[in-house]
Amino acid sequence: MLSPDAVAAVADELAAAERDRTMVPLLTARHPGMTVEDAYAVQSEWRRRAIAAGRRPVGRKIGLTSKAMQAATGIDEPDYGSIFADMVYEDGSVIEHDRFSSVRIEVELAFRLAEPVEGPDATIIDVLAATEHVVPALEILSSRIALQGRTIVDTISDNAAMGAMVLGGTPVRPDDVDLRWVPALLHRNETIEESGVAGAVLGHPAMGVVWLANKLAQHGDRLEAGELVLAGSFTRPIWVHPGDTVLADYHDLGTITCRFR
Repeated sequence: MLSPDAVAAVADELAAAERDRTMVPLLTARHPGMTVEDAYAVQSEWRRRAIAAGRRPVGRKIGLTSKAMQAATGIDEPDYGSIFADMVYEDGSVIEHDRFSSVRIEVELAFRLAEPVEGPDATIIDVLAATEHVVPALEILSSRIALQGRTIVDTISDNAAMGAMVLGGTPVRPDDVDLRWVPALLHRNETIEESGVAGAVLGHPAMGVVWLANKLAQHGDRLEAGELVLAGSFTRPIWVHPGDTVLADYHDLGTITCRFR
């Protein structure tokens, strides 16, 4: 277990890396006894400081919920991180590439909650009943910790690699469509790079939100009304570079696009 001073020191490192657009060496290489709970303590301290500095939390992201993402990272369990208002872009945005590090992008569904969802015994019925609407989203991944050799501990400490998100497409009520079969074609510069369906997320994208509600309960927290929850990617991430245009086509749920400069 890390001491409170060590947790604070790691949070300092990650805050500086985010500010300076740099990357730090693997935490697990330097703190070999570091646990998942230590990693969430680091993330919690980083989040607390961000709020104290005036950043407004608007939701949560869930990562590593699909076999495609687990295979791409070598990590076999989900994780979560925080979303702040300054991380949310509108459809069609032009985004500064150098705001982020090791920039990748992936396709997801975002759940807007109308009611709180609280674990430890939350179910898919609870999540669907609490959801106001579901809308397509792109997640921009940004890593402040070296990618090679990273573990779930490194990823959690790094706010689950959350960089930003692009919100767009067509909002739908969760009972108006079979969310398992929402498809996406992910284009970069007019070439399809990835494709998938939302059921790749734990069998149903709402199950990502179920997992999150029950995991948050372990940390004395819950999902609140009004929060936006990214339920997890159902494709592998693609790398993006300055000048790239990204478009995700969700068929009946519309498209989302952004450009990096």
